[in-house]
Amino acid sequence: MKRGRRWTYRRAGVDIAAGDELVERLRKKFPHIGDFAGLFPLKTRLGRNPLLVGCADGVGTKLNIAQALKVHDTVGIDLVAMNVNDLICSGARPLFFLDYFAAGRLDVDVADRVLGGIAVGCRQAGCVLLGGETAEMPGMYRPGEYDLAGFAVGILDASERVRNDRIRAGDVLLGLPSSGVHSNGFSLVRRLFRGADLKKWGKTLLTPTRIYVDDIGRVLKKYPGQINGIAHITGGGLPENVPRFLPKKCDAVLFRASWPLPEVFSEIQRRGRVEDPDMFRTFNMGLGMVLAVSPAAAVRVRKDLAPCFEVGRVSPGTGLVRFA
Repeated sequence: MKRGRRWTYRRAGVDIAAGDELVERLRKKFPHIGDFAGLFPLKTRLGRNPLLVGCADGVGTKLNIAQALKVHDTVGIDLVAMNVNDLICSGARPLFFLDYFAAGRLDVDVADRVLGGIAVGCRQAGCVLLGGETAEMPGMYRPGEYDLAGFAVGILDASERVRNDRIRAGDVLLGLPSSGVHSNGFSLVRRLFRGADLKKWGKTLLTPTRIYVDDIGRVLKKYPGQINGIAHITGGGLPENVPRFLPKKCDAVLFRASWPLPEVFSEIQRRGRVEDPDMFRTFNMGLGMVLAVSPAAAVRVRKDLAPCFEVGRVSPGTGLVRFA
């Protein structure tokens, strides 16, 4: 180090003024943000036996495609969706959301667009964006790169919790369509779509993860005790996520021809010559949520969730997914 050189935090790569500008922009949109911690009024939402439910997730390498195409206003929706869709599997409605945004150099306009997407996702999920953290870390990320994570907190009464102890052989499996690839499998996707192909398919690949909170929350309220299990189809696909609600003595038999396969998955499989088992363990394959529903209510629930597909049945077994 040269003698006498004057160092500042900005010279080291951290622009505090840029962070302050971002905070001021956010305060105009969300006046409650900016304190050391966010406060959420809870007393009016408590049931007789309330449970707080929490989860955390990120967007993964889908961010690399967003950054390559300079499309930053949708990944925030993905971030919220990956969290609140997990919450609703237990029956919990999200209360609030917090985010973590990190970059080597803070670009206020990019961060503002990302956080704008988070706000859109929170509105779709009916929860409050309560706060978060913006970190500028020179040397940790390459120019133009950023990382994104978040967590959500929800609430439900213990009596309303979705439990798998009611699942029986004969229960109907209903599938809600995904909006596309959602936010899993992009480490493979990025190897198959590059250059002009990435630009051509970029809009499809960056379609935000669908948020299912309102749809599933509505049928949980309308059909109490009839929704016996819910699975959010994320990493691991149908074979690994559906068993998370299966009792040990039951299998899920899925009828592969019972729901449409979005074109993007056929394109991925063709480009990579990916075998069927890998496709089903990597991607949602067109189903974002799978519900186990009692036979007595299945037809009505399916109608209320339309578009919705009857994708299989619960059968005696050992806790596995089988395709037919």
